[in-house]
Amino acid sequence: MNGHNDRKENIILTGFMGSGKTSIGAVLSEKLGLPLYDTDSMIEESEGMSISSIFAEKGEAAFRDMETQLLKKIYDEDAGRAIYSLGGGTPLRDENAELIKKCGTVFYLRAKAGTIYERLKDDDTRPLLRTEDPRSRIEELLTAREPKYRAAADHYIDTDGETFEVIAEKIIGFVKNS
Repeated sequence: MNGHNDRKENIILTGFMGSGKTSIGAVLSEKLGLPLYDTDSMIEESEGMSISSIFAEKGEAAFRDMETQLLKKIYDEDAGRAIYSLGGGTPLRDENAELIKKCGTVFYLRAKAGTIYERLKDDDTRPLLRTEDPRSRIEELLTAREPKYRAAADHYIDTDGETFEVIAEKIIGFVKNS
């Protein structure tokens, strides 16, 4: 056991859905030889149902509780250095934002509403975007969440117009210099 002091060696990716967390996490995992954990996938696995089903059957609040419990588990269990890709709404709870910072170095992957819309317009697995006007919904959610993402992050990286490779290299640069 390394104790909680080494948690900052974990790389935590946060940001809105479609900001590139999973794709950038995969590139980082390959380049750094570290395991990648996607918190949404971890919750789906432990619950035996999709995020969409959890939202539909148990509600968003229950899902957010699951995120909090998972963050506590990540903090308490020493799994060695890893990369964590967080669900887009994870930092919305103040308790989660504090836990996230304790779990590792947090990178907020920022993207403009137009970029996110282009990336997600054909994705029907996003419960929060099942609406008449998903583009407006993205803008509304982004505006509301921006301060929460900033509060939880150690670094911000704009992902608009950048390849996932370039963004991964920027993150590696931050990690090596810290």
